[in-house]
Amino acid sequence: MRPGQGLLFLVIALLVTGTVLVNSASLTTAGGPGTTIQELLIGRNTMFAVAAVIFLWLGTLVRVEGIFTRRGWSSPIPWLLGTIILGLVLVHVPGIGREVNGANRWISIGPIGLQPSEIAKWGVPLIVAWHCCRRTGALGTFWKGFVPPFALVSFIAALVAVEDLGTAVLIVMVSLCMLVAAGVRLWHVGLLLPAAGAAFVGLVVTSPYRMNRIMAYMDPYKDAQGKGYHVIQSMAAIAGGGLPGRGLGNGIQKFGYLPEATTDFIYAIACEELGIVGAIGILALFVMLALTGLAIATSTAKVRAADGSEHRVGLTTNFESLVALGFTLTVTLQALINVAVVTGLAPTKGIALPLISRGGTGWILTAFSLGMVAAIARASDARRRSLETAGVAEPELDGAMPQPA
Repeated sequence: MRPGQGLLFLVIALLVTGTVLVNSASLTTAGGPGTTIQELLIGRNTMFAVAAVIFLWLGTLVRVEGIFTRRGWSSPIPWLLGTIILGLVLVHVPGIGREVNGANRWISIGPIGLQPSEIAKWGVPLIVAWHCCRRTGALGTFWKGFVPPFALVSFIAALVAVEDLGTAVLIVMVSLCMLVAAGVRLWHVGLLLPAAGAAFVGLVVTSPYRMNRIMAYMDPYKDAQGKGYHVIQSMAAIAGGGLPGRGLGNGIQKFGYLPEATTDFIYAIACEELGIVGAIGILALFVMLALTGLAIATSTAKVRAADGSEHRVGLTTNFESLVALGFTLTVTLQALINVAVVTGLAPTKGIALPLISRGGTGWILTAFSLGMVAAIARASDARRRSLETAGVAEPELDGAMPQPA
């Protein structure tokens, strides 16, 4: 199985797992077996999963390299950047922005609800990759190479952080990893880390609910029915599952004990119902997805023709490599943060488990973006086959990152 095919299989496996877990976590004492079957087959969650699979397929049709080669207003990058900024501003406009759980993270366009921070989360890696490839020669410099993309990412992250600090941190982390992979010097990143850390602390200390989460993380039992309630109930769900689990659908914490059981804390329900084995199985899917995505991002090969000349195939542009790296890191780092929060290793933060937590915009955009990574793998394979059919030797893999064009 090729890496691109394996990636698609893993995405579908996570979506199926997520659909089953969300439907199980959505059970209440009010409905009978008929309601459960109906929700499982034609319910909202199942329909969103089907839509995500469709967008996964659409993502595989995208010619990713073509995004970089377009110039001027025909390039989707300026339009994407404008859409991200406009969406993050519109969430605060009365009548358009919609408040959910005390935060303005949604905009409503007729019957359609969108979460602009999700668009930013997947759009910023494209913008960063585009900039890095346009400014390849300057990336090693501080003012021309590092500061412009970091300033833009920081501006977008600041707009996101007003209502969603976790996603903002994720965007910055992924962007910094991409910049370093593209050629930015580590010490340049280190110079601005104190300022970024100070900004993070400022956002926390000026927000009472964020401070409460920090205090709950430090000692949840000090206010077990208040600040620490969330994490205590999450740990109770994990401990209640034990090794074998209570069985799918037989969890207890979802019946009004554990808040956000279908979204941010879906992994706790998985631990309770599927046990340690099921919980490790979900983590294994994310680990395999990470390894597959990174293999696609770093794949390159040298082939030797009969006359002794060498040809490099695989990911021939850094743009494709950086996009695959950015999308892979977005999924895996988000999953890591969510699992850390659910297990009490990090302060409570409203960040979902990709492709598992209930979501419409999240599932669709994640699936579409990973479909683009599969498209990158397919394009790489096609270039390799074209050289092989032209009479060159079998490729000799060297595992090196392609150099900027």
